[in-house]
Amino acid sequence: MTLRPVQVNIKALDAAAVGRFWAQALGWTAHSPGVTTYVGPGADLVWPDPVVVGIDVVPVPEPKSPVKNRVHLDLATTSTAHQAELTARLRALGATPVHVGQGDVPWTVLADPEGNEFCVLEPREIYRETGPIAAIVVDCVDPRAMARFWDEALDWTLHEVSDDQARLRSAQGVGLYVEFIRTPDPKTVPDRVHLDLLPHADDDKEAEVSRLRALGATDLDLGQGDVPWTCLSDPEGHEFCVLALH
Repeated sequence: MTLRPVQVNIKALDAAAVGRFWAQALGWTAHSPGVTTYVGPGADLVWPDPVVVGIDVVPVPEPKSPVKNRVHLDLATTSTAHQAELTARLRALGATPVHVGQGDVPWTVLADPEGNEFCVLEPREIYRETGPIAAIVVDCVDPRAMARFWDEALDWTLHEVSDDQARLRSAQGVGLYVEFIRTPDPKTVPDRVHLDLLPHADDDKEAEVSRLRALGATDLDLGQGDVPWTCLSDPEGHEFCVLALH
């Protein structure tokens, strides 16, 4: 019994506009089957995608807090020229440069039209085959502890754990990474961006939720009411949801 990440959930005042931004940014397609806007690869969107972790943009009434998001996306590039071209294209789409204390670094920090931070990375060999999203990055105080929890929670493979970072990727060795980066400051506000997880077809959702609680997850009441998904927090308070397959 294990779970897999199927989408990154982004809250937005204008879900359709933010969804269009990310679709254009990634070269994907935005689709609004209901209240939310789902962004994924290809004209004929498949959910859940067998490989890709998509983006689901959810409308909310509250604007983003000035506090930096604890979860963000890193975008991959294949060359210095590609990094410059992608950065320029993203800015033309409405992204803005932001300073989060990064100093003089080879990557570029931007924010989407509603202020959600993300990075355009310099070319790195490790991300050459990930697709447009290199990694979902989670700021945390203790990467080793987070790695222990998420390694048990997901059916992904754990890579290079240290005091400063930990990295997981699909056991098939395809797609993006989920990375935990050491940040000295603890989490103080709800995440604007979080992961949505899905059981496999033969697994029982409620059994999976119980297993996560035993690993250290806690129940989370966001005022969601009677919904088919379950909201939880990991041991450092990062919100995530376990979805129902049907």
